[in-house]
Amino acid sequence: MAVTNFARLTDHEKKLWSMSFWKAARNKSFITRLIGSGQDSVIQRITELKKTEKGTKAIITLVPDSLGDGIAGDRTLKGNEEALRSFEDTIRIDQLRHAHKSEGRIADQKSIVDFRKTARDTLAYWIADRIDQMAFLVLSGVSLTKRNNGADRTGSDLQYLEWADDIVAPSVNRHYRWDYTSATDQQLKAGDTTAVAAADTPSYRMLIETKALMQDLQIKPVRGEIGTELYHVFMTPQGIKHLKLDEDFMKAWREAMPRSPNNPIFKGFDTIYLDGLAIHTQRYVYNTKGAAATYKWGGTPGSTATVDGQRVIFAGAQAMAYADIGSPYWVEEDDDYQNQHAISVGKIFGFKKPQFFTDNTSTKEDFGVLVVDTAL
Repeated sequence: MAVTNFARLTDHEKKLWSMSFWKAARNKSFITRLIGSGQDSVIQRITELKKTEKGTKAIITLVPDSLGDGIAGDRTLKGNEEALRSFEDTIRIDQLRHAHKSEGRIADQKSIVDFRKTARDTLAYWIADRIDQMAFLVLSGVSLTKRNNGADRTGSDLQYLEWADDIVAPSVNRHYRWDYTSATDQQLKAGDTTAVAAADTPSYRMLIETKALMQDLQIKPVRGEIGTELYHVFMTPQGIKHLKLDEDFMKAWREAMPRSPNNPIFKGFDTIYLDGLAIHTQRYVYNTKGAAATYKWGGTPGSTATVDGQRVIFAGAQAMAYADIGSPYWVEEDDDYQNQHAISVGKIFGFKKPQFFTDNTSTKEDFGVLVVDTAL
Protein backbone atom coordinates (compact mmCIF):
# COMPACT_ATOMS: atom_id res chain seq x y z
CA MET A 1 0.00 0.00 0.00
CA ALA A 2 1.34 3.41 -0.94
CA VAL A 3 2.07 5.84 1.92
CA THR A 4 0.74 9.37 1.71
CA ASN A 5 3.65 11.76 1.49
CA PHE A 6 3.09 14.85 3.62
CA ALA A 7 5.52 16.79 1.50
CA ARG A 8 3.15 16.46 -1.45
CA LEU A 9 0.39 18.50 0.18
CA THR A 10 -0.17 21.67 -1.79
CA ASP A 11 0.06 25.08 -0.14
CA HIS A 12 -3.70 25.39 -0.55
CA GLU A 13 -4.31 22.07 1.23
CA LYS A 14 -2.01 23.07 4.10
CA LYS A 15 -3.87 26.36 4.46
CA LEU A 16 -7.20 24.52 4.57
CA TRP A 17 -5.94 22.24 7.34
CA SER A 18 -4.49 25.18 9.30
CA MET A 19 -7.74 27.16 9.08
CA SER A 20 -9.76 24.06 10.02
CA PHE A 21 -7.51 23.66 13.06
CA TRP A 22 -7.93 27.33 14.05
CA LYS A 23 -11.71 27.24 13.60
CA ALA A 24 -11.88 24.22 15.91
CA ALA A 25 -9.61 26.00 18.42
CA ARG A 26 -11.78 29.14 18.46
CA ASN A 27 -14.88 27.05 19.02
CA LYS A 28 -13.27 25.37 22.02
CA SER A 29 -11.85 28.54 23.61
CA PHE A 30 -13.85 30.33 26.30
CA ILE A 31 -12.36 33.78 25.75
CA THR A 32 -13.30 33.95 22.06
CA ARG A 33 -16.82 34.98 23.10
CA LEU A 34 -15.26 38.09 24.72
CA ILE A 35 -13.01 39.09 21.82
CA GLY A 36 -13.95 41.90 19.44
CA SER A 37 -12.20 44.24 17.05
CA GLY A 38 -13.51 47.47 18.57
CA GLN A 39 -12.86 49.45 21.73
CA ASP A 40 -16.19 48.28 23.15
CA SER A 41 -14.92 44.73 23.69
CA VAL A 42 -13.70 43.08 26.88
CA ILE A 43 -10.72 41.78 24.90
CA GLN A 44 -9.77 43.93 21.93
CA ARG A 45 -8.28 42.00 19.03
CA ILE A 46 -5.40 43.66 17.19
CA THR A 47 -4.67 42.10 13.82
CA GLU A 48 -2.37 44.64 12.19
CA LEU A 49 1.11 45.81 13.08
CA LYS A 50 1.85 49.52 13.27
CA LYS A 51 5.09 51.13 12.15
CA THR A 52 6.84 53.08 14.91
CA GLU A 53 10.24 54.68 15.35
CA LYS A 54 11.40 51.52 17.10
CA GLY A 55 10.07 49.07 14.52
CA THR A 56 6.78 47.41 13.70
CA LYS A 57 4.62 46.64 16.72
CA ALA A 58 1.09 45.69 17.74
CA ILE A 59 -0.49 48.74 19.39
CA ILE A 60 -3.72 49.21 21.33
CA THR A 61 -5.09 52.76 21.69
CA LEU A 62 -6.87 53.69 24.92
CA VAL A 63 -9.16 56.74 24.93
CA PRO A 64 -10.42 57.76 28.41
CA ASP A 65 -13.54 59.90 28.76
CA SER A 66 -13.32 63.68 28.35
CA LEU A 67 -12.81 65.67 31.55
CA GLY A 68 -13.89 69.16 30.49
CA ASP A 69 -17.40 70.64 31.00
CA GLY A 70 -17.67 72.39 27.63
CA ILE A 71 -18.68 76.01 26.94
CA ALA A 72 -22.07 77.49 27.82
CA GLY A 73 -24.18 79.66 25.48
CA ASP A 74 -22.31 82.08 23.21
CA ARG A 75 -19.15 82.12 25.26
CA THR A 76 -16.02 81.65 23.16
CA LEU A 77 -15.20 78.02 22.38
CA LYS A 78 -12.14 78.70 20.22
CA GLY A 79 -9.05 78.41 22.34
CA ASN A 80 -10.91 76.45 25.00
CA GLU A 81 -10.98 73.13 23.20
CA GLU A 82 -10.04 70.07 25.21
CA ALA A 83 -7.21 67.94 23.91
CA LEU A 84 -8.27 64.40 23.25
CA ARG A 85 -6.43 62.21 25.73
CA SER A 86 -5.21 58.93 24.35
CA PHE A 87 -2.68 56.36 25.44
CA GLU A 88 -0.95 53.70 23.44
CA ASP A 89 0.22 50.39 24.83
CA THR A 90 2.45 47.95 23.00
CA ILE A 91 1.67 44.24 22.84
CA ARG A 92 4.72 42.10 22.27
CA ILE A 93 4.17 38.95 20.23
CA ASP A 94 5.69 35.49 20.06
CA GLN A 95 4.84 32.10 18.64
CA LEU A 96 3.57 29.05 20.47
CA ARG A 97 4.00 25.65 18.81
CA HIS A 98 3.17 22.04 19.52
CA ALA A 99 3.23 18.78 17.58
CA HIS A 100 2.08 15.18 17.54
CA LYS A 101 4.07 12.29 16.10
CA SER A 102 2.77 8.83 15.35
CA GLU A 103 4.53 5.82 16.79
CA GLY A 104 4.79 4.22 13.39
CA ARG A 105 2.91 2.73 10.49
CA ILE A 106 2.12 -0.58 12.20
CA ALA A 107 1.07 1.07 15.46
CA ASP A 108 -1.29 3.45 13.63
CA GLN A 109 -3.27 0.83 11.73
CA LYS A 110 -5.31 3.64 10.25
CA SER A 111 -5.22 5.97 7.30
CA ILE A 112 -3.09 9.08 7.31
CA VAL A 113 -6.20 11.23 6.99
CA ASP A 114 -7.45 9.88 10.35
CA PHE A 115 -4.15 10.85 11.92
CA ARG A 116 -4.56 14.36 10.54
CA LYS A 117 -8.07 14.66 11.94
CA THR A 118 -7.06 13.33 15.34
CA ALA A 119 -4.06 15.64 15.49
CA ARG A 120 -6.17 18.61 14.41
CA ASP A 121 -8.75 18.01 17.13
CA THR A 122 -6.28 17.36 19.95
CA LEU A 123 -4.04 20.28 18.99
CA ALA A 124 -7.06 22.57 18.64
CA TYR A 125 -8.13 21.71 22.19
CA TRP A 126 -4.55 22.15 23.40
CA ILE A 127 -4.11 25.68 22.05
CA ALA A 128 -7.63 26.77 23.05
CA ASP A 129 -7.02 25.49 26.57
CA ARG A 130 -3.62 27.18 26.90
CA ILE A 131 -4.94 30.46 25.50
CA ASP A 132 -7.72 30.44 28.10
CA GLN A 133 -5.26 29.64 30.89
CA MET A 134 -2.88 32.42 29.89
CA ALA A 135 -5.64 34.98 29.33
CA PHE A 136 -6.94 34.62 32.89
CA LEU A 137 -3.44 34.73 34.35
CA VAL A 138 -2.76 37.98 32.46
CA LEU A 139 -6.05 39.53 33.64
CA SER A 140 -5.23 38.44 37.21
CA GLY A 141 -1.68 39.78 37.08
CA VAL A 142 -0.16 36.37 37.78
CA SER A 143 3.03 35.08 36.16
CA LEU A 144 2.98 32.25 33.62
CA THR A 145 5.29 30.38 35.99
CA LYS A 146 2.09 29.58 37.94
CA ARG A 147 -0.82 27.38 37.03
CA ASN A 148 -4.30 28.80 37.37
CA ASN A 149 -4.84 26.79 40.59
CA GLY A 150 -1.78 28.35 42.23
CA ALA A 151 0.60 25.41 41.69
CA ASP A 152 4.01 25.96 40.12
CA ARG A 153 4.04 25.38 36.35
CA THR A 154 7.08 23.13 36.13
CA GLY A 155 8.72 22.03 32.88
CA SER A 156 6.77 24.59 30.86
CA ASP A 157 7.95 26.90 28.08
CA LEU A 158 5.11 29.40 28.52
CA GLN A 159 7.24 31.61 30.77
CA TYR A 160 9.68 32.09 27.86
CA LEU A 161 7.10 33.74 25.59
CA GLU A 162 8.31 37.22 24.67
CA TRP A 163 5.27 38.93 26.17
CA ALA A 164 5.28 36.91 29.43
CA ASP A 165 7.57 39.49 31.07
CA ASP A 166 4.92 42.19 30.50
CA ILE A 167 2.45 40.59 32.92
CA VAL A 168 2.07 42.96 35.86
CA ALA A 169 0.34 42.64 39.23
CA PRO A 170 -2.99 44.46 39.68
CA SER A 171 -2.45 48.20 40.04
CA VAL A 172 -3.01 49.79 43.43
CA ASN A 173 -6.48 51.23 42.74
CA ARG A 174 -7.70 48.15 40.85
CA HIS A 175 -6.91 45.55 43.52
CA TYR A 176 -9.23 44.88 46.47
CA ARG A 177 -10.24 42.11 48.84
CA TRP A 178 -13.64 41.34 50.27
CA ASP A 179 -13.71 41.58 54.05
CA TYR A 180 -16.52 39.92 56.00
CA THR A 181 -16.28 40.74 59.69
CA SER A 182 -19.96 40.33 60.54
CA ALA A 183 -23.39 40.52 58.90
CA THR A 184 -23.36 44.29 59.49
CA ASP A 185 -19.67 44.83 58.71
CA GLN A 186 -18.81 43.81 55.16
CA GLN A 187 -16.73 45.95 52.81
CA LEU A 188 -14.09 46.17 50.14
CA LYS A 189 -10.60 46.80 51.41
CA ALA A 190 -7.23 47.33 49.74
CA GLY A 191 -5.88 44.18 48.14
CA ASP A 192 -3.83 42.06 50.54
CA THR A 193 -3.82 38.28 50.20
CA THR A 194 -2.25 37.87 53.65
CA ALA A 195 -5.38 39.39 55.22
CA VAL A 196 -7.96 37.13 53.51
CA ALA A 197 -9.96 35.14 56.10
CA ALA A 198 -12.04 32.00 55.65
CA ALA A 199 -15.28 33.97 56.11
CA ASP A 200 -14.51 36.35 53.22
CA THR A 201 -16.49 34.40 50.62
CA PRO A 202 -18.21 36.12 47.65
CA SER A 203 -21.70 37.50 48.12
CA TYR A 204 -24.34 39.64 46.44
CA ARG A 205 -23.22 42.62 48.48
CA MET A 206 -19.66 42.18 47.21
CA LEU A 207 -20.94 42.31 43.62
CA ILE A 208 -22.96 45.49 44.21
CA GLU A 209 -20.14 47.21 46.11
CA THR A 210 -17.62 46.39 43.39
CA LYS A 211 -19.87 47.51 40.54
CA ALA A 212 -20.40 50.85 42.28
CA LEU A 213 -16.65 51.20 42.76
CA MET A 214 -15.99 50.50 39.07
CA GLN A 215 -18.47 53.20 38.13
CA ASP A 216 -16.82 55.63 40.54
CA LEU A 217 -13.45 54.82 38.95
CA GLN A 218 -14.96 55.43 35.50
CA ILE A 219 -14.04 51.99 34.21
CA LYS A 220 -15.99 51.72 30.97
CA PRO A 221 -18.64 49.02 30.80
CA VAL A 222 -19.27 46.99 27.65
CA ARG A 223 -22.33 48.02 25.70
CA GLY A 224 -24.63 45.11 24.87
CA GLU A 225 -26.60 44.42 21.72
CA ILE A 226 -29.72 46.28 22.91
CA GLY A 227 -27.84 49.24 24.36
CA THR A 228 -27.45 47.87 27.88
CA GLU A 229 -24.16 48.37 29.69
CA LEU A 230 -22.49 45.40 31.35
CA TYR A 231 -19.48 44.51 33.41
CA HIS A 232 -18.31 40.91 33.07
CA VAL A 233 -17.48 38.99 36.25
CA PHE A 234 -15.47 35.75 36.32
CA MET A 235 -15.42 33.33 39.26
CA THR A 236 -14.32 29.76 39.84
CA PRO A 237 -17.02 27.08 40.13
CA GLN A 238 -16.36 27.03 43.90
CA GLY A 239 -16.82 30.80 44.01
CA ILE A 240 -20.15 30.55 42.18
CA LYS A 241 -21.16 27.87 44.68
CA HIS A 242 -20.66 30.30 47.56
CA LEU A 243 -22.55 32.98 45.64
CA LYS A 244 -25.53 30.69 45.10
CA LEU A 245 -25.55 29.86 48.81
CA ASP A 246 -25.87 33.57 49.61
CA GLU A 247 -29.51 34.25 50.47
CA ASP A 248 -29.49 37.84 49.19
CA PHE A 249 -28.02 36.79 45.85
CA MET A 250 -30.51 33.99 45.27
CA LYS A 251 -33.42 36.22 46.25
CA ALA A 252 -32.33 38.94 43.81
CA TRP A 253 -31.72 36.46 41.00
CA ARG A 254 -34.91 34.53 41.63
CA GLU A 255 -37.11 37.61 41.67
CA ALA A 256 -35.43 39.11 38.62
CA MET A 257 -36.41 36.15 36.42
CA PRO A 258 -39.83 35.03 35.19
CA ARG A 259 -41.34 32.00 36.91
CA SER A 260 -41.28 29.61 33.95
CA PRO A 261 -39.41 26.52 32.70
CA ASN A 262 -37.14 28.90 30.77
CA ASN A 263 -35.81 30.44 33.96
CA PRO A 264 -31.97 30.08 33.87
CA ILE A 265 -32.05 28.86 37.49
CA PHE A 266 -33.58 25.61 36.26
CA LYS A 267 -31.41 25.30 33.15
CA GLY A 268 -28.05 25.47 34.94
CA PHE A 269 -26.58 28.19 32.71
CA ASP A 270 -22.94 29.09 33.33
CA THR A 271 -23.61 32.82 32.91
CA ILE A 272 -25.89 34.75 35.26
CA TYR A 273 -27.18 38.20 34.29
CA LEU A 274 -28.03 40.37 37.26
CA ASP A 275 -27.99 44.12 37.96
CA GLY A 276 -25.82 45.01 34.96
CA LEU A 277 -23.36 42.18 35.61
CA ALA A 278 -22.70 39.11 33.46
CA ILE A 279 -21.37 36.58 35.98
CA HIS A 280 -19.46 33.71 34.38
CA THR A 281 -18.32 30.39 35.81
CA GLN A 282 -14.71 29.78 34.69
CA ARG A 283 -12.40 27.12 36.09
CA TYR A 284 -9.29 29.05 35.03
CA VAL A 285 -9.97 32.05 37.26
CA TYR A 286 -6.85 32.22 39.44
CA ASN A 287 -7.22 30.44 42.79
CA THR A 288 -5.05 28.69 45.39
CA LYS A 289 -6.63 25.24 45.43
CA GLY A 290 -3.49 23.67 43.97
CA ALA A 291 -0.95 25.78 45.84
CA ALA A 292 1.34 24.18 48.39
CA ALA A 293 -0.26 24.05 51.83
CA THR A 294 1.87 26.88 53.22
CA TYR A 295 1.55 29.08 50.11
CA LYS A 296 -2.14 29.83 50.25
CA TRP A 297 -3.68 33.09 51.47
CA GLY A 298 -4.57 34.41 54.92
CA GLY A 299 -1.05 34.65 56.32
CA THR A 300 2.62 34.93 55.51
CA PRO A 301 3.45 32.67 52.53
CA GLY A 302 5.67 29.80 53.59
CA SER A 303 4.53 29.77 57.20
CA THR A 304 1.01 30.72 58.32
CA ALA A 305 -0.97 30.93 55.07
CA THR A 306 -3.91 28.50 55.24
CA VAL A 307 -6.91 30.00 53.38
CA ASP A 308 -7.92 28.98 49.87
CA GLY A 309 -8.94 31.94 47.77
CA GLN A 310 -9.83 33.15 44.29
CA ARG A 311 -9.14 36.35 42.37
CA VAL A 312 -12.52 37.48 41.04
CA ILE A 313 -12.17 39.43 37.79
CA PHE A 314 -14.46 42.39 37.01
CA ALA A 315 -13.88 43.40 33.40
CA GLY A 316 -15.09 46.34 31.37
CA ALA A 317 -14.15 47.54 27.90
CA GLN A 318 -10.54 46.98 26.79
CA ALA A 319 -9.71 44.92 29.86
CA MET A 320 -7.10 43.11 27.78
CA ALA A 321 -5.47 43.38 24.37
CA TYR A 322 -4.95 40.36 22.13
CA ALA A 323 -2.52 40.64 19.25
CA ASP A 324 -3.68 38.04 16.72
CA ILE A 325 -1.08 38.22 13.98
CA GLY A 326 -1.45 36.20 10.79
CA SER A 327 -2.91 32.78 10.20
CA PRO A 328 -1.85 29.71 12.18
CA TYR A 329 0.53 27.42 10.37
CA TRP A 330 0.32 23.70 9.78
CA VAL A 331 3.49 21.71 9.07
CA GLU A 332 3.64 18.01 8.23
CA GLU A 333 6.71 15.79 8.07
CA ASP A 334 7.68 12.16 7.60
CA ASP A 335 10.42 10.59 9.68
CA ASP A 336 12.19 7.24 9.80
CA TYR A 337 11.83 6.66 6.06
CA GLN A 338 8.16 7.70 6.03
CA ASN A 339 7.31 5.29 8.86
CA GLN A 340 6.48 7.98 11.43
CA HIS A 341 4.16 10.85 10.65
CA ALA A 342 4.35 14.17 12.48
CA ILE A 343 2.12 17.24 12.49
CA SER A 344 2.96 20.55 14.12
CA VAL A 345 0.92 23.71 14.49
CA GLY A 346 1.85 27.18 15.61
CA LYS A 347 0.36 30.62 16.15
CA ILE A 348 1.85 34.07 16.59
CA PHE A 349 0.00 36.11 19.20
CA GLY A 350 0.39 38.11 22.39
CA PHE A 351 -1.67 39.21 25.40
CA LYS A 352 -1.39 42.35 27.46
CA LYS A 353 -3.40 44.01 30.21
CA PRO A 354 -3.42 47.69 29.12
CA GLN A 355 -2.52 50.38 31.61
CA PHE A 356 -2.77 54.18 31.53
CA PHE A 357 -2.11 57.25 33.64
CA THR A 358 -5.30 58.51 35.29
CA ASP A 359 -6.06 62.21 35.49
CA ASN A 360 -5.28 62.51 39.21
CA THR A 361 -2.20 60.35 39.67
CA SER A 362 1.20 59.75 38.15
CA THR A 363 0.84 56.02 38.78
CA LYS A 364 -0.19 53.66 36.03
CA GLU A 365 -3.52 51.93 36.54
CA ASP A 366 -5.12 48.96 34.83
CA PHE A 367 -7.46 50.39 32.21
CA GLY A 368 -10.47 48.09 32.07
CA VAL A 369 -10.16 45.47 34.81
CA LEU A 370 -10.49 45.36 38.60
CA VAL A 371 -9.89 42.30 40.77
CA VAL A 372 -11.27 41.30 44.17
CA ASP A 373 -9.67 38.56 46.26
CA THR A 374 -12.10 36.39 48.20
CA ALA A 375 -11.97 33.19 50.19
CA LEU A 376 -13.28 29.89 48.83
